[in-house]
Amino acid sequence: MTSLHMVVKRTLKNPLLFIERAGKIKLRNYQIQVAKAITNSVIKNLGLTFVVMFPRQSGKNELQAQIESYLLTLYSTLNKDIVKVSPTWRPQSLNAMHRLDRVLSNNLLTKNAYTKEEGYIFKVGNSRIYFFSGQPESNIVGATAGALLEVDEAQDVDINKFDKDISPMAASTNATRVFWGTAWTETTLLARELKAAKAEQKRDHIKRVFVCNAHTVAKEVPAYGKFVEEQVRKLGRQNPLIKTQFFSEMIGAEGGMFPSSRRSAMQGQHARITEPIPGELYAFLIDVAGEDEAATLELDRMSNPGRDSTTLTIVRANTATLNDPIIHAPTYEVVLRREWTGSKHTLLYQVLLDLAKTWMPLWIVIDCTGIGAGLSAFLVAALGDHVLPFLFTSSTKSALGWNFISLCESGRFKDHKPERGYPHLRDERYQFWNQLDYCQMEVQIGPDRKMKWGVPDGTRDLNGELVHDDFITSAAMATVLDEQTWIVSGQPLIIRAADPLLELDKGF
Repeated sequence: MTSLHMVVKRTLKNPLLFIERAGKIKLRNYQIQVAKAITNSVIKNLGLTFVVMFPRQSGKNELQAQIESYLLTLYSTLNKDIVKVSPTWRPQSLNAMHRLDRVLSNNLLTKNAYTKEEGYIFKVGNSRIYFFSGQPESNIVGATAGALLEVDEAQDVDINKFDKDISPMAASTNATRVFWGTAWTETTLLARELKAAKAEQKRDHIKRVFVCNAHTVAKEVPAYGKFVEEQVRKLGRQNPLIKTQFFSEMIGAEGGMFPSSRRSAMQGQHARITEPIPGELYAFLIDVAGEDEAATLELDRMSNPGRDSTTLTIVRANTATLNDPIIHAPTYEVVLRREWTGSKHTLLYQVLLDLAKTWMPLWIVIDCTGIGAGLSAFLVAALGDHVLPFLFTSSTKSALGWNFISLCESGRFKDHKPERGYPHLRDERYQFWNQLDYCQMEVQIGPDRKMKWGVPDGTRDLNGELVHDDFITSAAMATVLDEQTWIVSGQPLIIRAADPLLELDKGF
């Protein structure tokens, strides 16, 4: 028996003793439960399947590395291996290896006992852990998990990839399986395994499911609770990212993008205006119509290529929230919408310049995709860096959608209240809210959290009218304003010298 094994034998009778004394770290209560259950299944060769769903930044990855370190040391005289699969090699597998490297080097029993092999293997004695990427194109067939098979961030691993290439790694060994992750949609691998584990747990009363949320973590880490409170205030409690990443609540992969609660948060109490009020800050949000634009959005498959109107949303920047230490961004209040159908861009260019002369917007966000590139370029030439061109791709539209949800959920996007006798069927406010009713979203599986959204092509409302999504797209561009630096001193706007907007009086 080696000297290493003699020391280890006395310490490894209790995994918590190994982790907390040799590893010099104290686990939290919700981590201890998971560590005990997983190591017990491995040691007793029970072959159980666990699902561990923790919120972001709650110690899930640290717990993984501590369990891995313990099992590698426990089986250092045997030939029982661990296989760990992450959705991507870079950065996720690499991050997992760096974390385990740190844990092994800090542990009194392993710091001089482990080695690395071939860039993706860690070895303690005769026991190894193999790190693999679960990307659909990765070639990982052939590895065998003797002790433990881990799937990290299982919500982002393709189900077919798991069933075909990953699951067989534990088929002949009765290895314990653990699906680690954070809540996402109900169609993910994590959601499927969660459902199966709950059924098995109900059948034999052996705990397999460990789900905690921000409240659980905050009981032991008050600073975490404060952080989450700030995120909720900033993004809204019903924001899909808040629900999944911090409160472990699954969301639907498909459905309406603007449920009633979200629409309620978007309803403001300010009045519609037709001309600017001195001393207030405004921005233009312009969605440019054109068949070229529709073609670029085929990647989304949810755009409506039949739309033929250029839309302008004018928002007032309420700077009260700009000074909030947590939010630190304006609230955007819609004060007016305009729509042009079939207008030539040469004429539209002059109209927009005239409107800019009147409203003096600090920023003009404009769609520069396809046919919009020309109009955008003309405005940039005339108005300089006040104009913020926005190029639509599947990725940028996805980000725009997520950011707009956050803006709405946090109460920082407000539409003006209806006027008497307004809205009616053809006015802009009615069209905007009608479009919200029919706007759909589809969340894809994968680490990039890509979302397709829009009004599906050919959608008709209860009146038989075609429904587009141009007013929603225009409104969503308000999120681009959050990326800008707002220059405010008290109430008046500090205008830069030789401001192009000031030159409109002279040049147009």
